[in-house]
Amino acid sequence: MKRHIVIVLAALGLAVAVGSVSAYAQAAFKVPFKFESGSQKFPAGEYWVGLAADGRIVFRHSLSGKEAQLPVLEKMAQPTPPLEEPQLTFDAVGNFEPSYTEYFTVYVLAQVWLPGEGGFLIHVTKGAHQTQTVKGTPAAK
Repeated sequence: MKRHIVIVLAALGLAVAVGSVSAYAQAAFKVPFKFESGSQKFPAGEYWVGLAADGRIVFRHSLSGKEAQLPVLEKMAQPTPPLEEPQLTFDAVGNFEPSYTEYFTVYVLAQVWLPGEGGFLIHVTKGAHQTQTVKGTPAAK
């Protein structure tokens, strides 16, 4: 009996987790570099990106299955003409950490653009930086 209760609760938990992500705003990306968002660090790799019911952006690393929800600073309207592909925009910022002797580039997630949703501002970089865009494909529903 206890086993049946555990199975039912696990299935219910999975249904709630899957239902918390919008079915129409999803995309897949292959990010060729490691990047940061807030205090979280992400490895290079393939990611599934979607919009959670609470308005946060969900990042799921395809290889490890690890998932992170990122807060949104501002929702942005679709540009004219609308973007044809989903995309991630990163700010490339120079950094001397951790050795303070070697200069390297840190990529910070700045914007997420999803099909049918427009854009989501994740981070604003003040100061000198360059922009790097990674295009994705709409994910299977």
